[in-house]
Amino acid sequence: IYGRRIANTKISSPPVFILGHWRSGTTLLHEYMMLDKRYTFPDTYMCYCPTHFLLTQYFIRGLTSFLLPSKRPMDNVAFGWDRPQEDEFALCNLGAKTPYLNIAFPNHPPEYQEYLDMNGLSDQEIEEWKSHLMHFVQTLTVQDSRPLILKSPTHTGRVRQLLQIFPDAKFVHIHRDPYSVFPSTVNLWRRLTESQALQRPRNENLEEYVIENFKRMYRSYFESVGDIPKGQISEIGYQDLVDNPVGELQRVYRDLNLGDFEPVRDSFESYAQQMQRFRTNQFELSDEIRERIAQEWSFFIDCYGYTNEKSLAGTKLERVSS
Repeated sequence: IYGRRIANTKISSPPVFILGHWRSGTTLLHEYMMLDKRYTFPDTYMCYCPTHFLLTQYFIRGLTSFLLPSKRPMDNVAFGWDRPQEDEFALCNLGAKTPYLNIAFPNHPPEYQEYLDMNGLSDQEIEEWKSHLMHFVQTLTVQDSRPLILKSPTHTGRVRQLLQIFPDAKFVHIHRDPYSVFPSTVNLWRRLTESQALQRPRNENLEEYVIENFKRMYRSYFESVGDIPKGQISEIGYQDLVDNPVGELQRVYRDLNLGDFEPVRDSFESYAQQMQRFRTNQFELSDEIRERIAQEWSFFIDCYGYTNEKSLAGTKLERVSS
């Protein structure tokens, strides 16, 4: 029904891509930016049902909402069909090769890790991946012609490919203390595979998986961030966003020329007040893991000035050791 219309749809306004490793605050940033009604975003239903949401969303959403959990399995963030979602799930459901397939089969050797940085892929493989992303963006544009805000941590190492598709795209990169990112990411994969896998997850070599993926993504990001033209990239620290959300978002809007900030100031301030009641999970790291992070991720730690702090606030919910 929509095939020809989707194929002929032109993307007149380049997307805004939110970049950053898992558990770095990409969802928080996405939740803020989606409050600006001058932009649109793919929600959970669109990402989970990318081949038919244009036809089915108006009746299946209401019929199935009661089946969904109210919160995500890995944290206290609200979940639902209408919540913003990672477009990587849409790519997965469209048949693109993606490391997210490992969620289904966590006991198999990791597959498609090269799609985290696109290194070692043939020209044909890269073009196939790009065509899946373009098709999804075109489908979203048929639904709503406003500029898109897209968020997927997996895009962090794909800057060159994203610029090839959308030369005028804008990027917001959010980074976070790696000593918080590591245990939270380990918990993320554990919780996702427990609830979503088609196997009973053994969680073997999970810490190694997290360490290597981080290095792969950020080496690619640092190699390609210089390709982004001036005025198309803004960086923000997670803690800065938590401490001063309105001020930091105003700076991002100014850096990227996203439009007049005043019409959205009240919405951002209201959401910031709600988030004061939100509590993140807290984890404890062994000295051995801390030292390994300091060594393996030193290039990232040095770039953003993070240190090996041992003080942790809040309840210790889980110990992550070697």
